[in-house]
Amino acid sequence: MYSERFPARTEVVRIRSLDYHVRRWGALQSDAPPLVLVHGWMDVGASYQFMVDALSEAFVQGRSIIAPDWRGFGLTKPPVPTDHYAFADYLADLDQLLDHYAGERPVDLVGHSMGGNIAMMYAGVRATRVRRLVNLEGFGLPASQPESAVRRYGEWMDEIRQLERGEMALKSYEGLNGVARRLMKTNPRLSQDKAEWLAQHWAAPDASGRWAILGDAAHKVKSAQLYRVDEVQALYAAIAAPTLAVEASGDSLGQWWQGRYTLAQYHERLKAVANCRTAVIEEAGHMLHHDQPEALAKLVEAFLSD
Repeated sequence: MYSERFPARTEVVRIRSLDYHVRRWGALQSDAPPLVLVHGWMDVGASYQFMVDALSEAFVQGRSIIAPDWRGFGLTKPPVPTDHYAFADYLADLDQLLDHYAGERPVDLVGHSMGGNIAMMYAGVRATRVRRLVNLEGFGLPASQPESAVRRYGEWMDEIRQLERGEMALKSYEGLNGVARRLMKTNPRLSQDKAEWLAQHWAAPDASGRWAILGDAAHKVKSAQLYRVDEVQALYAAIAAPTLAVEASGDSLGQWWQGRYTLAQYHERLKAVANCRTAVIEEAGHMLHHDQPEALAKLVEAFLSD
């Protein structure tokens, strides 16, 4: 199994009536900006372990690095009761996590996928709190049309009923090997040793002894609100931090949306960010921090140290 170069410490912080589970590396106190790593949908903070291990020892030991489990993921339990999640809650959670770990100091913020979208939005809303920003494959969504709201609200209500009937329950597995195989099926680039290590943080045994994914099924209920590109562009325009948008060579965006939303459109949206540059990680898919942690760590460390 994979062996950590920099083992994480874990702690629980009370944030907005939730016990937030947080992984920490590096110095407990440092003059350097804290580095905050936020994960994507159906993922956990431990997902960043491989990238952290690939950072230089001087970088890791010279600053405080934290990676929380978002609400309803990993070991941060969901609000009870809940049958859906609102995107704005992630922004408020992050805001108070930074209160706790950084106080008034600006942070370096890295987000992957859903976490990348949250990081970009947050950096627009709280521009003075982010010193440098790295977005890993946080592309956003295709543009929506107002008339789609009629269908969207209906789908949202229907999906809540499906959740209540148990039709959205997440699959469980007989053991850790089953979880590891699932991770490798989703990402064929993920090596066996990393899959086995990640499986023990991505799932846990349930009351029946089967291994259940540490993610609340209510996350599968889509947002009731449409994705509004004009609002997102306004948030992007408010970002003051130098920004690095990193994408994988595998073009996951093209695979997901089949022409409905393209990399060219994403790059056009990024023009709203005053100081933004892009980079590509070769031989990587959407989980680029798993596929090429060394290349990504080198890129991120150079950007944050520039």
